[in-house]
Amino acid sequence: MTALPTSTGGRDALEVATEASREAGEILKTHFREDRQVRYKGRANIVTDVDLKAEKSLRDFVQREYPHHNIVSEESEPVENDSEYTWIFDPLDGTNNYSFGIPHFATVTALTKGQDVLLGIVYDPLRDEMFAAVQGGGTTVNGKAASVTDKKVVTESLIGLDLGYIDEIGNELLRFMSVLWPNLYAFRIMGSAALGMAYAACGRLDIYFHALVYPWEIGAGKLLVTEAGGVLTDWEGNIPAVGESSIIASNQSVHADFLRLLRERTPR
Repeated sequence: MTALPTSTGGRDALEVATEASREAGEILKTHFREDRQVRYKGRANIVTDVDLKAEKSLRDFVQREYPHHNIVSEESEPVENDSEYTWIFDPLDGTNNYSFGIPHFATVTALTKGQDVLLGIVYDPLRDEMFAAVQGGGTTVNGKAASVTDKKVVTESLIGLDLGYIDEIGNELLRFMSVLWPNLYAFRIMGSAALGMAYAACGRLDIYFHALVYPWEIGAGKLLVTEAGGVLTDWEGNIPAVGESSIIASNQSVHADFLRLLRERTPR
């Protein structure tokens, strides 16, 4: 298992990330279904005042422990230091679910060294589920080992997906699903890319895909899936860097079958 940097307080990075995630998650849980302030970044892309409170909690917590590390988060300007380590936060993944009172959202934390994701956490505060992975150490859910499913083909699979915020891309996904349907088991639109990847990692979904995932979501999810024995690539089958990318997350067999379907029936 990869050695993680020790904090100024002498703590392990996984312990720091876990506690920071729980504190931010408690903020989300406390204010869930309350009236809140909403700002629109796009037609369906919103940020709430609770996003900002949870993000401040994450940033403040980690900066106390690692004052010289870089920080990238969804709602704030990056913290740029002369460090090889970068923390990546999404304080509330599934903001639309959250704002409508749908209990399916998470807070996301990742630690990278260059392009390597060393640590990833997706925390669902309502269910108190901590999906965690450390490079070389496997994936766990609340401390218990997790793995991807053993399905073989897409037609037998429970599929998770999200349409995203770009209309053209969403329309492409809908056209592609109309080609696949009804020759598959079932599909679910998740409303949280982070939980979609976490569910693929622990076998609740056989495959999860999205045409455009942002850096604050992909880092943790990428590590969760690969450490659980799965594969996460972009739609061309390439390993994505920690940045914006399309993603396919599944086991080896379903992933290969999905790529085959994509190449045979391109949704463009």
